[in-house]
Amino acid sequence: MSVAADPAEREFQLPVEGMTCASCVLRVEKALRKVPGVHEASVNLGTETATVRTDPALPAQALREAIEKAGYGVPQREYDFDVQGMTCASCVARVEKALRKVAGVNEASVNLATESAHVRADAGVSAEQLRAAIEKAGYQAQAHQTRSRDAAPAQARADRERNHLIIAALLSLPLALPMAGGLFGADWMLPGWLQLLLATPVQFWLGARFYRAGWKAVRAGAGNMDLLVALGTSAAYGLSVYLLWRHGEHGMPHLYFEASAVVITLVLLGKWLEARAKRQTTEAIRALQVLRPDTARVRRDGTEREMPIADVRLGDLVVVRPGERVAVDGVIEEGRSHLDESLLTGESLPVAKQPGDKATGGAINAEGLLLVRTTAIGGETTLSRIIRLVESAQAAKAPIQHLVDKVSAVFVPVVLVIALLTFGGWMLAGADAEQAIINAVAVLVIACPCALGLATPAAIMAGTGAGARHGILIKDAEALEVAHAVHTVVFDKTGTLTVGRPALTAALPHGVDERELLRLAASVQQGSEHPLARAVLDAAAAAGLAAAPAQAVEALPGRGLQARVEGRLLRLGSTRLLRETGIDPGPLAQRAQELEQAGNTVSWLTEDGEQRRLLGLLAFGDRIKPGAAEALAQLRRLGVRSVLLTGDNRGSAQAVGKALGIDEVVAEVLPADKAEKIAALKAAGHGVAMVGDGINDAPALAAADVGIAMATGTDVAMHAAGITLMRGDPVLVPASIDVSRRTWNKIRQNLFWAFIYNLVGIPLAALGLLSPVVAGAAMAFSSVSVISNALLLRRWAPKKERSMQ
Repeated sequence: MSVAADPAEREFQLPVEGMTCASCVLRVEKALRKVPGVHEASVNLGTETATVRTDPALPAQALREAIEKAGYGVPQREYDFDVQGMTCASCVARVEKALRKVAGVNEASVNLATESAHVRADAGVSAEQLRAAIEKAGYQAQAHQTRSRDAAPAQARADRERNHLIIAALLSLPLALPMAGGLFGADWMLPGWLQLLLATPVQFWLGARFYRAGWKAVRAGAGNMDLLVALGTSAAYGLSVYLLWRHGEHGMPHLYFEASAVVITLVLLGKWLEARAKRQTTEAIRALQVLRPDTARVRRDGTEREMPIADVRLGDLVVVRPGERVAVDGVIEEGRSHLDESLLTGESLPVAKQPGDKATGGAINAEGLLLVRTTAIGGETTLSRIIRLVESAQAAKAPIQHLVDKVSAVFVPVVLVIALLTFGGWMLAGADAEQAIINAVAVLVIACPCALGLATPAAIMAGTGAGARHGILIKDAEALEVAHAVHTVVFDKTGTLTVGRPALTAALPHGVDERELLRLAASVQQGSEHPLARAVLDAAAAAGLAAAPAQAVEALPGRGLQARVEGRLLRLGSTRLLRETGIDPGPLAQRAQELEQAGNTVSWLTEDGEQRRLLGLLAFGDRIKPGAAEALAQLRRLGVRSVLLTGDNRGSAQAVGKALGIDEVVAEVLPADKAEKIAALKAAGHGVAMVGDGINDAPALAAADVGIAMATGTDVAMHAAGITLMRGDPVLVPASIDVSRRTWNKIRQNLFWAFIYNLVGIPLAALGLLSPVVAGAAMAFSSVSVISNALLLRRWAPKKERSMQ
């Protein structure tokens, strides 16, 4: 990507995918030349690039859209950077502006709380170009490190800031004490030369960071908090030096060294507290990163050896000893144990595992030795995907943040103008220059866009982190912002509100007892893998019944199966099979009809021989999940309406709806029609969330205002959803709405206080009602209070868990 030498032109070189011949070249060139502002377009089929000369103001996005409209693609890449040196919302705006100026950048989003930048650009844009743009704007950038176990640089920086704060406080305290002494009529004022000696290192050594950052802002043609602090404290310090030089020690008026030193100390205190609080907002990410083992014990060719996790291959057999973390995602081949998956799913109790069950990397093995066959490694593991999801959510901007960005972009220039007007106004009002300068300094110091820049991202980080700790993964800030306004939740039935596999709901004997009916049915089905057979075998095992050997087992297609058990020919199958055998259901006919109307599947066990007879009826149904009733009750308390939308038969859907108190039941809906029903609800003015777990739910999840997918379902469903629940507990549905509402409330509270603080503080400072010291304290407090308010979300837990604690 290069820029034309002519300053009146800009040159783009865009990679183009999908061209196959000269006709494609002509089509792309024609499409580009139609874009207003394009001077020249040339496409090379061999290099698959388009060179375009345009007006300087024409964005690359317009060219990309023209190419895509012509039927071709412009490959894009995403970059993430860690950005150091940002101090307020104005810095955010400056970095974003610098990145968007790079030819080929389509989107740039910078987050002050995470100190990160996310860039989406055409494939021809290099990471070096983007890093250079950030550094030209006055900041340091490096490729984002998803995993950073070595916290030494960050800790060293935190220690240095703490030490600077302590030194600044020790130097400033003697300057501030005379103010306290004045309250008691004591004169503790230090000699002017001693005040100068104490204030100078605070101003030019400990406060050097404000000069450096402020100068970089000026060079970039913008302003930030550092510039305001540097200007304000320099004015107070410079005025004091002038007065000391002019008056000496004789008849010396009040000096303002304490104002400049104490303001810098207070700002350093605010930044240190702010940094500590921001580290707490990222605890969720750090807790997840610690779950990743560095090594795995792999069994190859009959021998075990420990190796770096990066060397583990798909299909490897990993040995997990008691007390160790599972190193990879896989399937258990040998062993039984319990796995603690609490930090992954929010599930408070260890989960029993046996051969054939899935094991997730990062879970802690309890008592048994496990052999796990590796199915996912590296970035494809569940833990890596969770970390990426949480990181992207915390780095993303909520739509409301764009309004804040617009305000922040003009904030510093406006404050500088207000400070100049304050100085001029006091001079015109007859005040001396000393008072006019001090009031202008108070304006510069109190007006800080830090709180504005931190208000939204701090709340989002705390809210998404709290959700992640309890198994709720919010994909992005937009999903979080939309979820708070949800008034209707649409549920799929199977696998969402119900367990998703049939269970024996009734065993009604006829001529035998119930245990004998169940034993014979299990004997007939013991070799079958059918879901209904599994339900019978599970029920028999739970009752302590042993199945008898079966001979001559024969499937009866579409009807059931038959087998000879203990010399008796038994048939187990549908009502159709019962009719074919000519056996009268007798007194069980009415009960069978009631069970079928309630959504159950009915099977009949008969004996065929000299005397054909009915042995009994078995009914199968999908059990409602244990937490479903509580979930619906919580939704009602939140004022949220519920809808059941399923492809199952009406009887089954109505039974579930009635049992759970669902407001509306829509049954026998084809997968393709689910999205239409969602659209109809949205058209009626409802904020709609869709909850599902299957492939057939993906269109409806995408159509809803926010999709909520169960992680126990398919990857397709999770990809289409804005929120993923890491365990299949329906109680997490109202919990996700609750945490979204609480986070949204924190955003509103933070923005309210950030705006009010400046709207009230700046006029008070301009009117001379705030000293620079008080203004500095208020400025430091504003940022800390915003983050502290957001950190209250860390105590959030789903209501079901709170009640258990």
